Amino acid sequence: MRFLVDQRSYDEMLAKKSHPRDCYARGSEYLHHLYQDGVKYVVARAVYDCIKKAQEAGDDEALLHLLFHKDALEKAVAEARQRGVDLRTARALGDPPPTDQQARPQLNNSFAPAEPLTPEETGLNRTFLYEHTLRLIYNKGRATGAELAAEMCLNYRIVDVLLSELRKQEMIDIGGQRGYGDINYEYILSPRGVQAALDAQLKTMYAGPAPVQLDEWIKSVSAQTVKDVVVTRRNIREAFDGLVMDESILNAVGPAVNSASSMMLFGYPGNGKTTIAERITHLMGDDVFIPYTIYVDGAVIKMYDSIVHEPPKKPWNEEGYDRRWVRISRPVVIVGGELTLDGLGLIYNKDSRMYEAPFQMKANCGIFLIDDFGRQQVRVFDLLNRWIVPLEKRYDFLTTVTGKKIQIPFDQIIMFSTNLDPNDLGDDALLRRIKFKIEIIDPTEEQWREIWRIMCRVRKVPYDDKGLDYLVAKWYTPDARPFRMCQPRDIILQMEAIAKYNMEQVTLNPDLLDAACATYFASKEKKNFGAKVRLDL
Repeated sequence: MRFLVDQRSYDEMLAKKSHPRDCYARGSEYLHHLYQDGVKYVVARAVYDCIKKAQEAGDDEALLHLLFHKDALEKAVAEARQRGVDLRTARALGDPPPTDQQARPQLNNSFAPAEPLTPEETGLNRTFLYEHTLRLIYNKGRATGAELAAEMCLNYRIVDVLLSELRKQEMIDIGGQRGYGDINYEYILSPRGVQAALDAQLKTMYAGPAPVQLDEWIKSVSAQTVKDVVVTRRNIREAFDGLVMDESILNAVGPAVNSASSMMLFGYPGNGKTTIAERITHLMGDDVFIPYTIYVDGAVIKMYDSIVHEPPKKPWNEEGYDRRWVRISRPVVIVGGELTLDGLGLIYNKDSRMYEAPFQMKANCGIFLIDDFGRQQVRVFDLLNRWIVPLEKRYDFLTTVTGKKIQIPFDQIIMFSTNLDPNDLGDDALLRRIKFKIEIIDPTEEQWREIWRIMCRVRKVPYDDKGLDYLVAKWYTPDARPFRMCQPRDIILQMEAIAKYNMEQVTLNPDLLDAACATYFASKEKKNFGAKVRLDL
């Protein structure tokens, strides 16, 4: 615990216009904390003032909190005196301030899959490698050794061995040459090879980078775990730079990320729950490797998804790694109301005879966000029940079409984002498995106005306090309408569309603000248009 014992710190605390909610002992009462460069301190003089105030109010709950600080403060003072510290000139007591490394820990993923140089080192059996090679040649008609090595993402030494053995089996022939050396020989299928390729396609139609064994991928997840991510009060502010966010929200989100566990973000819509999930990846500064495909007991599972998996944040120029793997940014997989229970299992394609990895498998080493939780097509109870084992044990089970169960890691930060009350989503047995439940509160008017300033600067709209004063007086105060984080952006976009139609410049004038708000906000007046909708489906 850290203490500020000088008068200047006390005056600075009182002079601040706003403080995070965790600076108080109860609600917004008994202010006794101050943040300095992301480090939280107890202000000694404020503690004694608050104790006196709580005693006068008979507030036993606040006293319990404050007296705890008083005991710790007196212990820190006694230790300082023993060390010969002059308390008249001292400013801070207690734990030393964090070092730069502690405040801004750098996550550096050292995992890189080693390049296999023999067929045995790929982890794949000879039969699969033969069939995979035949499928590729069948699809291309004819292919050089260099093309096959590039398609399979394997070193040519391995491909050369496979081609030599297939020639001995009279599966392929040399059909030509495009340059010098064995690597440029063109290979074609023999009649026997054509039949073998057709038989191989009955197992799977997959023809691409050679897959990686399941066990190798599981080891890679452990080596690149999200548990290595460390969030501090200082680096979370840097990750959320440019966003207006209440400090108390960040102070809850940071520990949740450090836990590498699960969290539920709940609150009114439009306050940035999805944005928080996306910004968390800025704290995961390193990139990770994932295989293009995974091989398990004859089944090929497509892992890499160009829609979900984004290119790495930092260029990777290292040589000698296994090209069956692709380097990506830590994944952020977002699903919404379209999520079904089937989407959480292996998805088998009967035409290609291969599997698509489910969402949670693709999200390993990153974030899995279930947006609009409670509005899925499946019952909330069934969906939460599906997560009991993964949330508790940190692994999941998937089933192939043959009935075989495979165990996969569940190494990800899973986030549930909802506009519903958590108590309406499940009982205590289910909710306790979601470790952190964080309310995303509405912004204050001051924060809301700051978002207006930022959005006006981004959209190149002249900012005017008078325009916002008019907006609040006309569209917020009369209806007690709450402020939301998304409103400044949405209303400005609405104004831009109207201004284009009116052939005028966008300014915060009453006419444009009224026109935008009239089509943005729904009328409070309830009307019956003769139709009904069921919301209980």
